[in-house]
Amino acid sequence: MVHTSLPLRHALLALAVVAVWGTNFVVIRIGLDHLPPLLFATLRFTFALLPAVLFIKRPQVPWRDLAAYGVLIGAGQFGLLYIAMSGHISPGLASLVVQSQAFFTVALAMGLSGERVKPFQIAALALAAAGIGLILWRSDGSATPLGLILVLMAGLSWAGGNIVSRRSPGANMLGFVVWASLFSVPPLAVLSLVFEGWPAIRQGLAAADATTWAAVIWQSVGNTLFGYAVWGWLLSRHPAATIAPMSLLVPVFGMAGSALVLGEALPGWKLAAAALVIAGLAVNVFWPGVRGRLRGA
Repeated sequence: MVHTSLPLRHALLALAVVAVWGTNFVVIRIGLDHLPPLLFATLRFTFALLPAVLFIKRPQVPWRDLAAYGVLIGAGQFGLLYIAMSGHISPGLASLVVQSQAFFTVALAMGLSGERVKPFQIAALALAAAGIGLILWRSDGSATPLGLILVLMAGLSWAGGNIVSRRSPGANMLGFVVWASLFSVPPLAVLSLVFEGWPAIRQGLAAADATTWAAVIWQSVGNTLFGYAVWGWLLSRHPAATIAPMSLLVPVFGMAGSALVLGEALPGWKLAAAALVIAGLAVNVFWPGVRGRLRGA
């Protein structure tokens, strides 16, 4: 049953998921201290797949959708994101720039449906683009051009995964993510072998300590299994317009967590860039509802 109001307990659950997803960028940075990025991504999806796949029923969706989602999210989103975060962009800025997926998702959906871009979407994109441009212009080394390009490509891959998952709106998202991981692990493992090489893989595994393995498990259990299970449960009980805007807090938690745990500097220009990107996301999410209420009034 879908409810229109959000009880306090459910609001706190949504906030917990957003906090996990936001601070997860700090966890990624910690794991990358010892593990090569593609190996780290391979391990993340391996533990998201096993042993959960033995207990969670495969959703009744085409195998091609599971494969497409697994490759786009695994090798695309997280493979590129981990590479970018291994010295090319700070965790806080990565958590912000990857939210470009919202605009890529809209653009892909419009390209497939033939729908025209609306003025408010152009304004929203302009705000977010101004924020990303400010990051590139004023960067103090916390983001390189390569890092920005890689994270934007990760956002595009995430958007592609969103388009794929939208083809099965009634599917259990937790099951979808777990079974799609079956197609995330092989390409990531092959890419790790080809580009990082067995010596780097062996060295990374040998150097991994308890903190590193905790980061891997947190990626799989906390970020993936807990996050998607709770988010899907909330979406099944409340309108998407009530739950989805909470994701705007992901970069807030990401930047705050990186500042508190890793000491990432938050100068004025970086906060201004964050404000521009989040404002763009907010316009994209909230303007249709605001316009409807204004017309009704």
